[in-house]
Amino acid sequence: MKKILVVSTLAVAIAASGCANMSETQQTTAKGAGVGAAAGAVLGAVTGNRSTAAKGAVIGAGVGALGGYIWSQRMEEQKRRMEQATQGTGVQVTQTPDNQLKLNIPSDISFDVGRSNIKSNFAPVLDQFAASLRNNPATDVRIVGHTDSTGSDAVNNPLSVDRAASTRDYLVARGVPAQRIAIEGRGARQPIASNDSAAGRAQNRRVEIFVGERQETAQR
Repeated sequence: MKKILVVSTLAVAIAASGCANMSETQQTTAKGAGVGAAAGAVLGAVTGNRSTAAKGAVIGAGVGALGGYIWSQRMEEQKRRMEQATQGTGVQVTQTPDNQLKLNIPSDISFDVGRSNIKSNFAPVLDQFAASLRNNPATDVRIVGHTDSTGSDAVNNPLSVDRAASTRDYLVARGVPAQRIAIEGRGARQPIASNDSAAGRAQNRRVEIFVGERQETAQR
């Protein structure tokens, strides 16, 4: 396992260090290959198969290289607009390591406990977000719903999907094509804070929205 982790770490490091003299597209491809190699290697290591780990690193590199996103001027403008629109709301707007725009939307402005309907103070954020998506049609959107650990998986898993679906439906009603939006529900499986306190559980009840502009789309 230790050897596999060293190999995967080196793959990422080599991909990153070789980017200095590359174009933006080449940099994204190289970094994607490194991250993909690492993911493939770790997958093999988890299964306990060294051969699978080695093959996973190679296959993962190919997948990472093909599936990268770019951070274009349009993406930077979209990020800036969303930062302005969400200022003071508690929504976190960031650029992910793989060049996606991420909105982390906490429960105090998105959904009540145990509910999936859009709260009134969430609506203005989504209105601005829908406008930014209409202005940048060459992007994919992924909405991920989360819950805290209160209740069983039988309750939390569908609730997290419903929250993502409500967010998608709101955006579609404001002119964003449904085929651009994928949704996921992860229940309580990915907490970002301890579920032992009310404050921690509030952080874990959230919706994350990711926006990515694919290389091949941007190059057409």
